[in-house]
Amino acid sequence: MKKYPLVVVPVVYVLILFACNSNQTAKSEVNRKLIGKWVSKDGATKLEITEKGFTTDDGQPVTEDYFVQKDTIFTSYQGSRPYTKFLIKNLDDHKLTLFYPDSDLVEFAR
Repeated sequence: MKKYPLVVVPVVYVLILFACNSNQTAKSEVNRKLIGKWVSKDGATKLEITEKGFTTDDGQPVTEDYFVQKDTIFTSYQGSRPYTKFLIKNLDDHKLTLFYPDSDLVEFAR
């Protein structure tokens, strides 16, 4: 009976670590595809996504902090709220389609 807690605690710890790491893998896959320089189809908007920042340039560049949750990019200027939401409609290695907060659909290419 004394060995029971000694076995259960490490097993639970390993399961928690595995669950946390598998979620990070999915997040890093999306982030890896997002990172880069994008240009809208009409050439009016440039978008640069790095590990730390989300920069839109439609005449005046603005860099914001961001995080990705499922199929949505949440941005905020210097951590302020409310967050601005960009819905990812399509994402592959060479094409990115975003729904902007004002419901405009913008297609980007690398």
